[in-house]
Amino acid sequence: MDVERDMADEGTAEDSAQPGALRAAMAEELRQMGALRSDPVERAFRVVPRHLFSPEAPLMEAYGVNRSVVVKRDDDGMALSTVSAPSMQANMLEQTEVQPGMRVLEIGSGGVNAAMLAELVGAEGHVTTVDIDADVTERARRGLSESGYDQVRVVCADAEHGVADQAPYDRILVTVGVWDIPPAWLDQLVEGGWLIVPLRLQGVMRSIALERADDRLTSRSVHPCGFVPMQGAGAREEHVALLDADVGLRFDEQRRLNIAGLSEALTTPPEERWSGITIGSREMIDDLTLWLTTTLPGCGMLTAKQAAIDRGLVGRPARRGVPAAVDGDSFAYRATVRTTEDERHELGVHGHGPRGAELAEQYVDLMRQWDRQHRHGPGAVIEVHPAHTPDERMNHGFVLDRNHTRVVIFWP
Repeated sequence: MDVERDMADEGTAEDSAQPGALRAAMAEELRQMGALRSDPVERAFRVVPRHLFSPEAPLMEAYGVNRSVVVKRDDDGMALSTVSAPSMQANMLEQTEVQPGMRVLEIGSGGVNAAMLAELVGAEGHVTTVDIDADVTERARRGLSESGYDQVRVVCADAEHGVADQAPYDRILVTVGVWDIPPAWLDQLVEGGWLIVPLRLQGVMRSIALERADDRLTSRSVHPCGFVPMQGAGAREEHVALLDADVGLRFDEQRRLNIAGLSEALTTPPEERWSGITIGSREMIDDLTLWLTTTLPGCGMLTAKQAAIDRGLVGRPARRGVPAAVDGDSFAYRATVRTTEDERHELGVHGHGPRGAELAEQYVDLMRQWDRQHRHGPGAVIEVHPAHTPDERMNHGFVLDRNHTRVVIFWP
């Protein structure tokens, strides 16, 4: 198999050396940044010729650790299918903890991830990859063949129903963003098997490794991520309320909002409240974001274009999306300010509207609670139960009711 892949890289001697060198440099960078943490996953990254799965992209783009390659867009230019960035794939594969001999189903087929899964399961294992788009599966099939991974089974189907004829699976790895977990995925997973899924939770997405125990799934790890949304029967659009041409509030579900009042509030000077909590310039606060989305009243995600920040309408954190407390004609969102101490920022809140100051106070209190109780803790635990599960059978926490499931988020 290695010989076939080496031949796939060959053109002239100079041509074949470049992808190999780029693979090695990519793997080394991923190790240094902590995305690669185990030898088997690192070897997969060093072996699989990922440029063969996106031949139209420049080599440097194909091997850029934080670069996703869009392979298909819709009529409005939105990405429908991508070859995910190596850093995202590395973190997810490490989460998956694939062992030799396992049976794995990948949902969302770009090809290169399936090839790395094939490396991890080895000759005694089996990998099936499924996608709803025939163009995507044909592209994946071609890339797998050219790179020497013909043993991977490629299926064109709506992944809402899984791939029953190859089940059961030790691992199901989902590489598209989902709002709910369909029953077929649980049914096709062995007892004690893991489902790794990018799940939308109140406007944020987290890659969650969930272990099956009977009809319950419990998280083993939770990481931030970003993926194109699922298509087909499981598709679920976010709802966006525009407060300005460059500022919006995103929600997982339809909400009744006072758009006129919120838009007016946006133009008023903010009420500022500061928490006394400081963070380093490189410190990740993904746990804080998830904590806020599960505790803030009426929480949505405030997002803004750079033009709105330049105009002074909102602060810089809104550029990437920030949790917002929303109540009637008022809202509040997280802000930051540089401290006198080098490389640190203080967390605060900007409140807008008649109740902006009150919401800002609540927001600051919740951030302080996170700082005291959860900042250095194990993080959130996420459980997924069937939709019919009564409250008394679930842990106490924040509950998201979906079509097929009840998702519970709680903080030990």
